[in-house]
Amino acid sequence: MLVTGKGGVGKTTVTASLARFAASQGKRVLCAEMVGDPAASSALADALGVEHLDIEPVSIAPNLKAVLLAPHLGHTRFLRDVLPMKLLADAAMRSAAIRRFLAAAPTFPEMGVLYRLLDLVRMKQRDGSDEHELIIVDLPATGHALALAQIPASLLRVIPTGPIANAVREGLDLLTDAKRTGAIVVTLPETLPVSEALELVKGIQLHDIPLAQVMVNRVPFDPFSEEERAAVKVMLTGRAPTLGERTLERIDRSRIALTRLKREVKVPIVSLQDVWLDGPRLAEEMASLMAVEGVI
Repeated sequence: MLVTGKGGVGKTTVTASLARFAASQGKRVLCAEMVGDPAASSALADALGVEHLDIEPVSIAPNLKAVLLAPHLGHTRFLRDVLPMKLLADAAMRSAAIRRFLAAAPTFPEMGVLYRLLDLVRMKQRDGSDEHELIIVDLPATGHALALAQIPASLLRVIPTGPIANAVREGLDLLTDAKRTGAIVVTLPETLPVSEALELVKGIQLHDIPLAQVMVNRVPFDPFSEEERAAVKVMLTGRAPTLGERTLERIDRSRIALTRLKREVKVPIVSLQDVWLDGPRLAEEMASLMAVEGVI
């Protein structure tokens, strides 16, 4: 699962909630955060309630592991696979010039992340089954889902054959296989976030990444039927400002946003109720709500 969306929509909290929910259902889950610098603070670690995450998977709860997806580790693993000796790969990655090139060259950071993701997908248990039944990736910004998909178009033009091209094609097969991969777009029930989400949906589909769901986060609780809401509107017409009127306006905006999404998106749309908590307690509560509603 590739979880994406504009900043500020609660994407990382949704990722942590999905991971906790799936783990509670008995799946072996790996929750991953795509980062440029593993030493930087981790939003996913905060959402999961752990001090820090590492570039190798660490167990944080029953059936649940978490990891940082860093480009440099993918580069290292790739070089170890293609060079005749592990020592050569390690020596290459100790070169500051090579590290700067791999970090700055167009598409190579994404290539490092993609190769590391492939490495994690390939991991097996002793009995030959997958080490992780579900990998949920928290992408750092709206464009990264598209950046991963755009790797083949740019990189294969430069390097059409050889081990790099083979790895790129394997990654593309993974990203575009609806049986193995699905993108989840997270948004808010407001006009601008929904417009941005719809643009992202178009971009994802244009690059053949399977779209699994749109999750609308922080949906306000709506206690009214259509008839009751119409009656309330009549009561408030022509009156002075009333306590709770802003909440009613937010409910109305949410209804309009959800109606628009249902009209324009052909995949399941999941509403995640607004929860007045923060930190790991928020992710845990949202996971409990997902279990009740049967989100995935």
